[in-house]
Amino acid sequence: MTLDEILQHFRDAGALLEGHFLLSSGLHSPAYLQCARVMMDPARGATLCGALADKVVAELGPGGVDLVVSPAMGGVVVGYEMARQLGVPGVFTERVDGAFALRRGFDIPAGARVLMAEDIVTTGKSSRECIACITDYGGTVVAASCLIDRSDGEVDLGVPLVSLTGYKVPAYAEDALPPELAATPAVKPGSRDLK
Repeated sequence: MTLDEILQHFRDAGALLEGHFLLSSGLHSPAYLQCARVMMDPARGATLCGALADKVVAELGPGGVDLVVSPAMGGVVVGYEMARQLGVPGVFTERVDGAFALRRGFDIPAGARVLMAEDIVTTGKSSRECIACITDYGGTVVAASCLIDRSDGEVDLGVPLVSLTGYKVPAYAEDALPPELAATPAVKPGSRDLK
């Protein structure tokens, strides 16, 4: 899939938003990609995650993943669909006292080859936290995946990152906002509270 085709899916779903957004990372951006809206349509989600699963298999080889683990909240639906596409179980981590942990009876078999699946990667903070959780539970993270890599290849997760596409959108610290963003109140559409 081309970048234009992927972004058209986001536009068609009303998921490519423009304005002033406060991202989960604490950065500000003139654009926001709302993956939850893209994944509302099971056929669209299957199309996008199917293309991403093909890239993961091309990177790791057939059978290269035993388990998919995703961070709640944003990665849950993408993680489920990636597990379905790859034909392996999928679980998710949740924040407990501010740190990712497994709940709901989920576990990771020792030495399991794990794909950490996210929806969007910007700074990689949530992804790195999820990867650390997987490692703490005995899994071996063989790669990370995401639909959109907002860093367009710049973020380092400590493992290979397979993205459906890179899409570089500017992001700014609070004290470095351009005038057009500073003049507009920020909206926080993400799922994680800022600390």
